[in-house]
Amino acid sequence: MTVPERTLPGKTVPGKTVPKRVVVVGHGMVGHRFVEALLARDTAGAWGITVLSEEPRPAYDRVALSSVFDGADEMSLRLPALDAARVDLRLGVRAESVDRAARVVRTGDGERIGYDELVLATGSYPFVPPVPGHDAPGCFVYRTLDDLAAIKKLCSSGAGVVIGGGLLGLEAANALRLLGLDPHVVEMAPHLMAVQVDAGGGALLGRLVTDLGVTVHCGIGTARVLTDPASGQASGVELTDGTVISASVVVFATGVRPRDQLARDMGVAIGPRGGVVVNEACRSVSDERVWAIGEVACADGVVYGLVAPGYAMAETVADRLAGGAAAFSGADLSAKLKLLGVDVASFGDAHGRTPGALCVTLNDPVRRAYGKLVISDDAATLLGGILVGDAGRYPMLRALVGSPLPADPSALLAPEGAGASGDGGAGLAGLPDSAQVCSCNAVTKGDLLTAITSGAARDVAGLAACTRAGTGCGSCVPALKQLLGVAGVAQSTAICEHLRASRAELYEIIGGAGIRTFTELITRYGRGRGCDICKPAVASILASLHTGDHILDGERGALQDTNDRHLANMQRNGTYSVVPRIPGGEITPAKLMVIARVAEDFGLYTKITGGQRIDLLGARLEQLPLIWKRLTDAGFESGHAYGKALRTVKSCVGSAWCRYGVQDSVGLAIELELRYRGLRSPHKLKGGVSGCARECAEARSKDFGVIATENGWNLYVGGNGGFRPRHAELLVADVPTDELITIIDRFLMFYIRTADRLQRTAAWIESMDGGLEHLRDVIVADRLGICADLDAAMARHVADYRDEWKAVLADPQRLARFASFVNAPAAPDPAISFTVERGQKIPNRPLLPLEVL
Repeated sequence: MTVPERTLPGKTVPGKTVPKRVVVVGHGMVGHRFVEALLARDTAGAWGITVLSEEPRPAYDRVALSSVFDGADEMSLRLPALDAARVDLRLGVRAESVDRAARVVRTGDGERIGYDELVLATGSYPFVPPVPGHDAPGCFVYRTLDDLAAIKKLCSSGAGVVIGGGLLGLEAANALRLLGLDPHVVEMAPHLMAVQVDAGGGALLGRLVTDLGVTVHCGIGTARVLTDPASGQASGVELTDGTVISASVVVFATGVRPRDQLARDMGVAIGPRGGVVVNEACRSVSDERVWAIGEVACADGVVYGLVAPGYAMAETVADRLAGGAAAFSGADLSAKLKLLGVDVASFGDAHGRTPGALCVTLNDPVRRAYGKLVISDDAATLLGGILVGDAGRYPMLRALVGSPLPADPSALLAPEGAGASGDGGAGLAGLPDSAQVCSCNAVTKGDLLTAITSGAARDVAGLAACTRAGTGCGSCVPALKQLLGVAGVAQSTAICEHLRASRAELYEIIGGAGIRTFTELITRYGRGRGCDICKPAVASILASLHTGDHILDGERGALQDTNDRHLANMQRNGTYSVVPRIPGGEITPAKLMVIARVAEDFGLYTKITGGQRIDLLGARLEQLPLIWKRLTDAGFESGHAYGKALRTVKSCVGSAWCRYGVQDSVGLAIELELRYRGLRSPHKLKGGVSGCARECAEARSKDFGVIATENGWNLYVGGNGGFRPRHAELLVADVPTDELITIIDRFLMFYIRTADRLQRTAAWIESMDGGLEHLRDVIVADRLGICADLDAAMARHVADYRDEWKAVLADPQRLARFASFVNAPAAPDPAISFTVERGQKIPNRPLLPLEVL
């Protein structure tokens, strides 16, 4: 085949010189970074760039891949678009072969593309152990958006098994958990994340993960994948000790291998464990026109599996092609991760392999935290460390690696506020300018301070734009905020440009000035007309302070988000879900039959929620009042599933039925849910009450969780589920019921008064100076003298509560909002249609390729 003229490298056309051409094979994060780096350096346009991407979509952030289960979509994960005028990006095009002698790449569709330089950025592929049944339907890997879509499509209920207990395995386990499965993790090593943490950290990690509902099997292998004889579908796994786990989904997360088959076929040197052997310039030792970066490169005998080394390689090759002399000399493998809500960090020589190294450990079962520092044999220099459960000191400690210790090692591991100054007064302010703060992008403290002092950056977003710090894994963002403070930059707490006050300040302004409308607030204390940020936030504050007013009255109806505006959650096809309150999860057969009849009469899809309620989905807008009427006539009321308010207080059956129960958990859960129903807050609120230490109500995963003891109740606060779960912490122990309720009252009202917009209770407590101890001082010891005010505020809420559904039904003006068409209020929306699946109707709108995520 003749090579088309336009693809010949270095070809001279009469009248002009065609730029030299670099062909990049692979369009992942590292390949994308290389192109960005070369474009930034090649200001003269000396290089033409062709990128071959086997995936049919542009590069996206694989580090944040799991965030699709927390609401992210493909567009939010995409990396910045490349300059189409200078980059020829070929999506869905595979490089089949390379003729090094002719310097030509042949693509899967037969095209031949000439190159002056060839950059291999093909990454890696998931390794799947060849156990019997590994390729059965229902077996997956966890690598791409398509992989996640396939997993999501199959998951329904029951158990799921993840083979591999490393970083990716725990992310996959969390994904299965969020999809409603009971995850099992099988790991051959003696403990989880053996590459990153030691036995002590792994043991705590195992306990924390188990507490979150993941069953862990360590020190054991997988013998085979079981399959259904009829369908051939995976039905579980058998472990090497004979244990059988029934499961509908099996995910392999057992590591990766360099995707180097193209390079092998080219005949370039390959490392003993795979990967293209490269020198310090990331150039193939076999061909000076071939370069390799990221997971497909073998540099000094090492294949790096993290994004930060890949970025460093990309920058090195870009610099070389631009005429520089950059060299890749290895990379920092430090990492801070949050897995199933548990902080895990390792940095430097985490396993103490340096000859003569000493180890200092702190294992705190009360705080559920583990820390280890590895120091030099003269106890003068920090070499590395491990943090599990509490990684708040990671930015400072990682930056200190290789530097003299600023304090006694045990003080560096001590919890905040534990007597001494902890870090010896050093912290980020005491670090040298050469200390690396962002390992993903190799940004030093000096780089950041230069950006700040030059005026180029005055906030975290500015630092990210100037230096790329914080744009990788994000673990350095807290350090960026601290550095801004060190540099004397005051950080704005304004909720938005229209109201130059924080949410907590707005709460005091509205309450103190007696403001009852957004218009009055913006006129007296703001500017402009407001926005989608400040309007719902102010609406929430008004609802908290004036519970007797309906959220749809006057202008307040226009301030609400879509769900609040219609007192129901909008679904993807334009219909709504209706969730009646079922306090404590207790319901009579008669009320169950009412829900069943309503669902049948209106053709609604029914689903039991994780909060012990029943969700009725598929209601059209004009049907909502009719459904509410049927439900409220039977004694139901709004469950506030649509609002930033109390959702549920989950309970076990407690001492009334359970032989282990020591207190009436159902009775207390009902009392608490009825007390706090309708309470508007910065974020949604959930509670739980368990009747014994077996914790069947999962109270420690709630914003406030109560666990019965022989002597009363233990109260835990600051927990949450979601993509980044967090265990609640013990606030008070063995308190009687009346004291317990008073403390919860104060906790909720203090949170409502002082938290930021959309801030969960966990983040709110973490952001406090003094954390949980300060919270205890305020709402238990009354050190600020505000408990009487908090008590009075809760008393007003309880006295003023009115059911929002009933209030709409009683008011013709409010009812007028609930129509699909203004000129035909009773007419249904013809665009809404359904199909039937598993005996119930579901939306009929065709899915876009990634909507299954």
